[in-house]
Amino acid sequence: MAAFPQRVFSGVQPTGNLHLGNYLGAITRFVALQDDYDCIYCVVDMHAITQAVSVWGGPEELRKSTREVTAAFIAAGIDPDKHVVFNQSQVAEHAELAWVFNCVARMGWLNRMTQFKEKAGKHRENASVGLFAYPNLMAADILVYRATHVPVGEDQKQHLELSRDIAQKFNNDFAASIARVTGEDAFFPLPEPIIQGPATRVMSLRDGSKKMSKSDPSDYARINLTDDADTIAQKIRKAKTDPEPLPSEAEGLEGRPEAENLIGIYAALAGADRETVLKEYGGAQFSIFKTALADLSVAKLAPIAAEMRRLTADPGYIDGVLKRGADQARDIAAPVMHAVKDIVGFLR
Repeated sequence: MAAFPQRVFSGVQPTGNLHLGNYLGAITRFVALQDDYDCIYCVVDMHAITQAVSVWGGPEELRKSTREVTAAFIAAGIDPDKHVVFNQSQVAEHAELAWVFNCVARMGWLNRMTQFKEKAGKHRENASVGLFAYPNLMAADILVYRATHVPVGEDQKQHLELSRDIAQKFNNDFAASIARVTGEDAFFPLPEPIIQGPATRVMSLRDGSKKMSKSDPSDYARINLTDDADTIAQKIRKAKTDPEPLPSEAEGLEGRPEAENLIGIYAALAGADRETVLKEYGGAQFSIFKTALADLSVAKLAPIAAEMRRLTADPGYIDGVLKRGADQARDIAAPVMHAVKDIVGFLR
């Protein structure tokens, strides 16, 4: 198998209302990876429009959300001068490679994708073709840069497996042509997942069995990245709990989803593991623990919110970052797409 230089690709959808789940589940991981890898960070605006306009908010909201996600990247510590930060729709190669992958992927593979079933619900026949084919575009996002590693939450692992299947099938289907065009025995790497940290899934503050979501009707179910210090503290204080004190061992969290969620959030924000947090707070009442969690959350998140507000007040700066990033991304993606066209047999 050909050796590929190590490169990380990851993206965040600009569907408004970034919250603590996005931050702990994705953005903090991006920051940690930039010291060890060549990184490409993408605001995946083409994915955003796969759902109904009511979900992504229409053209003005999409532009606003795209800038907000970019501001969150930078405010959290991603350095756009050292790594590529851009929005997907500015690099046409994503869509071009996605079409080729639409022809490589099999219907049976996409029919197994649980996220489509969840998002389409009972109205499957009324879902967009884009939502169904979303994983093929995700594969193109990754492989148009021949990325080797992708930080993913649990809910995206299945899509990454599909990306590997598509890469493998492309390499097999076009093996002779790949050898002729590139002299290599494989054109695409099989990207590996990077799953880090104690809080890969952040749950609702009102219901520990449901994922934290921007679409939850209660704003108290989530901590938004734009919330100020008072709002963050108030939401933590009002978070749902149970009447028992905190356990001293991780096994004691079983069957206590709200307790498990708050411990996971504390551990992730503190850069500690759950066991360490439980040793410190085991036996304590929730009132004491929530005060500590509120203080920690404010210390970590309030400066990010303030910096996001500063950056989004200067859309010219954000747009400049995205344009520069798109130019850099295109420099990597264009030669890959040229080679794909030669391998497939498209005349150029």
